[in-house]
Amino acid sequence: MKRLFFILISTVVFLGACKKQPTVRTSGTDTIDNLRYQTISYHVYGFSFSQAKLIATNTTPAPDIIIDLVYKDGTPPSPALQTNNLLASFLKIGEYDTEDEAKEVFDNLKTITAIAISWSDMAEPVAPNQIWVYRSNDEKYTKIRIKEVKIDKLEEFVDYAECTFQWVHQPDGSLSFP
Repeated sequence: MKRLFFILISTVVFLGACKKQPTVRTSGTDTIDNLRYQTISYHVYGFSFSQAKLIATNTTPAPDIIIDLVYKDGTPPSPALQTNNLLASFLKIGEYDTEDEAKEVFDNLKTITAIAISWSDMAEPVAPNQIWVYRSNDEKYTKIRIKEVKIDKLEEFVDYAECTFQWVHQPDGSLSFP
């Protein structure tokens, strides 16, 4: 009887210790905006590809990308994806006339070249049917297809930007996407 009890307890303890690690998704469709929130300081929510979720800009690690509006010489503001790393992080693959054409290019984009010389500090201006590649500080790559961009005025001095994007992240740092 003691032996049966010991085996039963051992089995329960063993099964309880075998917790399945949650898997982080490496692709999806998500939306970010530039709404400002105040706790101790102002922050916005950006997107982290390695965590596959929205996170605040006042956390560590910070998000990979945020969206904001860029103002230049009296022209209407243009939406831009920005990052807070010290690397030129955005490579524009192309801008396409239709959603179907952009989706086809995005789906067929399997590899990028390591010697691309057209990296920029921000993806600007972002517009529907664009394809971008994002490069993180630790040389991890994510391809991004811009699906929708919204700009609005919430109040007299508050401009709103929102971006919905499809993405595929390559967490191993290779230049090939699954």
